[in-house]
Order: sequence, then C-alpha cells, then structure tokens
Amino acid sequence: MVYRWRYQSGSGEEVSGPQVAFTDQDEAEDWLVDAWRELLAGGIDSVTLLQEEAKVYGPMSLHLDPT
Repeated sequence: MVYRWRYQSGSGEEVSGPQVAFTDQDEAEDWLVDAWRELLAGGIDSVTLLQEEAKVYGPMSLHLDPT
C-alpha cells in the first residue's frame, strides 16, 4: 500500500507540495516530523494522511499549538 500526504492552505483548499510516496504509515509520519517546518514556510498550513485514496487522518495543522 502507498501512503502520501495531501496538503492544504489555511482556508482548507488543496495546495501543491512534495509528491512523496511511502510504504507504511510510520515512514510517512517520520518524514513529516523532519519536513513540517519547510512545508509551513512554503505556504502549507495543514496535512492529511492518505492510504491510497482513503483518508487515514487529518487535516492536521502544522502550526504550533500555543497552549
């Protein structure tokens, strides 16, 4: 199975981002831990994890929670 991230703007619209495919969920999440700051700097506000075309979870904000 293939996992990938869908990228969204602050208004929830889908935006372009790195088209990286992963073989499992852990690999996708590990990549995001390293890449989220770069994604945020590039105008991506949230991400959704997909397995093939099915949503695993998200959208998840890339902004730090101030609490």
